[in-house]
Amino acid sequence: MIWLWLICSSALIGPLFGSSVSGRVELRDSQDSAVSKKKDFGGVVISLSPAGVETVKLESGRARMVQKNKTFTPHVLAVTTGTVVDFPNFDPIFHSAFSNYNGQVFDLGLYQPGSTRSVRFSRPGIVRIFCNIHDQMSAIIVVLSSPWFDVTKQDGTFRIPDVPPGEYRVNVFHERAIPTTLDAATKVISVGADPVTLPAIAISESGYLAIPHKNKYGREYTPPPSDRGLYPTVRK
Repeated sequence: MIWLWLICSSALIGPLFGSSVSGRVELRDSQDSAVSKKKDFGGVVISLSPAGVETVKLESGRARMVQKNKTFTPHVLAVTTGTVVDFPNFDPIFHSAFSNYNGQVFDLGLYQPGSTRSVRFSRPGIVRIFCNIHDQMSAIIVVLSSPWFDVTKQDGTFRIPDVPPGEYRVNVFHERAIPTTLDAATKVISVGADPVTLPAIAISESGYLAIPHKNKYGREYTPPPSDRGLYPTVRK
């Protein structure tokens, strides 16, 4: 009798948790040396939106984007609507993270080493983030209205687990691809009880132009204060 109950339970677990959707992204026509020479296909956001469903219940969560070595890490972060993102400063210098793009405007102001500040992302969109002191610092937060997503690893692979059966639109975001290229990469798939492996998704970076950004006041950056002596010297 116990053996029979286990069989019945295992049959119920599959549909309850859904299946997985996986695949691989290939970046082409890139001027970025990390892509063209090192074949780094990471940082592409793949998400699934249920066909014919206007809203999906989301659980509020928390994520983190670290500031260290004058770099935001991760460079691309995907979260669901309502997520609070912490921006800890692990550098020995001040930072001032902000975004003045339409995704979500915020300004964390100037804050000291070892401290952190947070932002709740309340609507879906693409949020481009910069530091008001260091112009080389940039990052992107992709805020999604779907819980089914992943960000590609360095080899371009992704895996989205626990997708309930149904039809889904596959959405792609890559920071160095123009909108028409991303639109052409979208497709509709059916998810059943078995794992789904998608054909390779090729994304061209042709047509992308990097536009220098200004500080939070809309002005050109001024040279930041010297931080010489604050970072340990690495001997070669």
